[in-house]
Amino acid sequence: MIISADGLRKDFTVSRKAGRFRRERHVVSAVDGVDLRVEAGELLGYIGPNGAGKSTTLKMLTGVLTPSAGTVRVCGLEPVASRTTLARRIGVVFGQRSQLWWDLPLAESFELLRHIYRVPAGDHATRLARCTSLLGLDEFARTPVRQLSLGQRMRGELTAALLHGPEVLFLDEPTIGLDVLSKQAVRTFLAELDARGDTTVVLTTHDLADIEKLCKRLVVIDHGRVVHDGGLDELHARYGSRRTLVADLDAPWPEGLVVPGASVVSVENRRVTLELDGVAAGEVIAALAKAVPLVDLSVREPQIEDVIARLYRGER
Repeated sequence: MIISADGLRKDFTVSRKAGRFRRERHVVSAVDGVDLRVEAGELLGYIGPNGAGKSTTLKMLTGVLTPSAGTVRVCGLEPVASRTTLARRIGVVFGQRSQLWWDLPLAESFELLRHIYRVPAGDHATRLARCTSLLGLDEFARTPVRQLSLGQRMRGELTAALLHGPEVLFLDEPTIGLDVLSKQAVRTFLAELDARGDTTVVLTTHDLADIEKLCKRLVVIDHGRVVHDGGLDELHARYGSRRTLVADLDAPWPEGLVVPGASVVSVENRRVTLELDGVAAGEVIAALAKAVPLVDLSVREPQIEDVIARLYRGER
């Protein structure tokens, strides 16, 4: 077990107005009793709405914040007590916080990091060559960091976080604000990293396409507590996501028509949308074809955005 947390909690004290001249202090739990187990080589998606406690959890796992209660171990170490030692065994990319030198070319930042982490030159060259190939760094390696686009800089940040060969990589919103091509480059790189199996990745993101393309396991946190821990299929099953059938008709939709195995979601002119009630799409299509003349139809898979929205609303 490379990451383990039991009853992890982080409280913050905030003051609020309680009158014209008086303020009261209140304790707010940003993380409220999180239990977490992550195996070596796993790529874990850790998601939740704004203020759910994602970034606070990562900061406790990396030793930036001291937990208010509970126990946590990363790479067998207590993060706060062993922060310097742990820093050599993990990689971190936190949002817009850069570990690159703003006025230096990207390549020189990488060389400085080699000396800071005391990485042998051969190991550094091998890892840099792999990252350069997968992330396409060659064309801007000699460009000062301040002149890079957001997408180029994020690719540089990922490389910088991996050059010392960390056992665990923590990523907080690595694709936020990136263009389509940069997002694709980052996702392809992370998929390749996952396939190698020698680096554990904990990914927080609001971009659910990242989760669908990369993560086999998903932990969802809301109001500081874990509300789901499992695969995407389990999430779809638990929160009742369903496939939909969109049919274009050659005649108006008959009022009151009931199609076995499906529920009508909407009727717009001669287009009807039906939600499948857990039955095979072929059965519903056959029943629909008998009842009304069809021009065209398509089956749409459930969107994870809809499932997560239901989860946040507490629907079952």
